[in-house]
Amino acid sequence: MSEPEFQRLQRSFAAHLRNPQRHPAPSGIEERRLAVYRQLFFNNLNGFLEKGFPVLRSLYDDTGWRRLVRGFFDQHACTSPYFLEIPEEFVTFLAETYQPGEGDPPFLAELAHYEWIELVLDTATDTVPEQGVQPGGDLLRGVPYLNPLHCVLNYRWPVHQIGPEHRPETPPEQPVWLLVYRNAEDRVAFMEINAVTARLLALMQEQPLSSGEQLLQTLGDEMGFQDRVALLSFGADLLQRLRDRELILGARLQPTPA
Repeated sequence: MSEPEFQRLQRSFAAHLRNPQRHPAPSGIEERRLAVYRQLFFNNLNGFLEKGFPVLRSLYDDTGWRRLVRGFFDQHACTSPYFLEIPEEFVTFLAETYQPGEGDPPFLAELAHYEWIELVLDTATDTVPEQGVQPGGDLLRGVPYLNPLHCVLNYRWPVHQIGPEHRPETPPEQPVWLLVYRNAEDRVAFMEINAVTARLLALMQEQPLSSGEQLLQTLGDEMGFQDRVALLSFGADLLQRLRDRELILGARLQPTPA
């Protein structure tokens, strides 16, 4: 069964808008009108990506940036109809489809992912319970309550330090752990952490009913750390520092076994 004429025209029109140099315009459409559509579609997409990825944009001149955006527009088929999900589609394109060229930085995909996570947290709608969490509660005896608006990230490149004046050419020997979160002022903040802190945060999510002391004991067992007194002293200090940074919002009472 042949494709209906209107669908063929739609596909031809869309292909031309995505890449006018590769795909000729459908016949019978005035060039002046085509030019308006070409400019409108590309500029809308370009403006949205420039706002969503300001650091990445600052690393390119106008020609290089337009080449990158044009590649996304032409080669990537978005799976979501929602405009606000375009940044995620762009990150997916850079990580899975795009073949970096000579003018692209080696940390391109990781930097884009980092900027996208900031956008995700900035627009997230998760709420903190008003009851059951004691801001000044005991983080060792109680259950630490983790700020739901956070993300632990692991990168090869120090993406939080990259900008026009700092463009590393080789990654550091050790991977970079970052904690990105939204604080009480609804501002997205970050802190560089180590693998031990990252594992403790993961345990909080894996064991949401465990007390701080139990979480630290599990962490110590995994690390083969036998000095319980030193472990709890270190752990109490770490938990408090995370509370000071508004990553831990307080403590809940541990449920009593039935």
